[in-house]
Amino acid sequence: MPSNDSPAIVAVEWTELVGRRPRHAGRNARLGAHGFNVRVPVARLTAEDGSQGFGFARADENEAQRILGRSLDDLFNPEVGSRPHGRLFDFPLWDLMAKRADLPVYALAAAMVGKDAPTALSVPCYDTSLYFDDLHLDDRNEAAALLAEETREGYDRGHRNFKIKVGRGARHLPVEEGTARDIAIIHAVREAAGPNASLMIDANNGYTLNLAKRVLSETAACRLYWLEEAFHEDAELYRDLKEWLAGQGMPIFIADGEGEASPSLLNWAQNGIVDVVQYDIFSYGFTSWLALGQQLDGWSARSAPHHYGRHLGNYVAGHLAGAINGFTFVEWDEVTTNGISASGYTIVEGNVHIPNAPGFGLEIDEEIFGRAVAERGYKVVIG
Repeated sequence: MPSNDSPAIVAVEWTELVGRRPRHAGRNARLGAHGFNVRVPVARLTAEDGSQGFGFARADENEAQRILGRSLDDLFNPEVGSRPHGRLFDFPLWDLMAKRADLPVYALAAAMVGKDAPTALSVPCYDTSLYFDDLHLDDRNEAAALLAEETREGYDRGHRNFKIKVGRGARHLPVEEGTARDIAIIHAVREAAGPNASLMIDANNGYTLNLAKRVLSETAACRLYWLEEAFHEDAELYRDLKEWLAGQGMPIFIADGEGEASPSLLNWAQNGIVDVVQYDIFSYGFTSWLALGQQLDGWSARSAPHHYGRHLGNYVAGHLAGAINGFTFVEWDEVTTNGISASGYTIVEGNVHIPNAPGFGLEIDEEIFGRAVAERGYKVVIG
């Protein structure tokens, strides 16, 4: 067994908790309704000295068995983060190691890249809940009014920045009606959010180049911040769009990368064809994002990790802002998950205030977590 200077993992507990949104989430350009519920797979690691780490993890029991008995030095490199054989438990490892150092994760991450950690961290965030909740309405103006009301709900929760799903004409409505409705909704959200809000639109690959130009032209007065996933990644089309935006005098960023991104995406970011990279925080991982953020900073590109539908991204993504200069926004998917408390996180005037508590600053309800592990998870221990 390793020494107490680098204790071994002696227990892994895993389960899937269920979170619930305050409002039913509708469709996007590609998919059906997203609904109320989200699935939140989580694990807790326990080291032989009693220290623990908790966080998002997708790993089966056999994969958990493989880290039992391994030392923390074997699983986590203090200069870069989780080692390859610890990556399935990347988030619990970061939580554990930061707690052992009595630091918030953002301070540990900052130290790894040679930055001074902020004494307090407040990170811009955006309400990501404006989906196609209007498809049951025949009238375009009624649809716009509904999304404006949802914007005001987000405003009342402290949001000042909003992302709007667009691309209704890609699948769910005829092209002309869907595109016109997108445009009406963007204008309505701008009016509801006020002149100082950052507004983003996300087409989930539901536009063509020409449709994207039309929508941006007819919403020019709304001063959009970025256009996300306008169409499937294509360097030629992105170059065209960039040149067109410059010619129109529109300082709108191009964002992409949340799904099955092109292998060329980072080359495009380096060359200024894509402005904002959005690899999913959980699929890509905290350790990988920390390294990627340094690259993007060097290219003057922006970082904005995606995470929709897993809840914990609301909290963990912002810790990267302590180490990445170009970190732009936390995507905020409003969810409550029984068994997880994030009371240290608050949204004030469009910024999420991140607690300086050790680790990610999340707390678990032992009774709820233990019952979920017993009913639909697993626990593996040494001995």
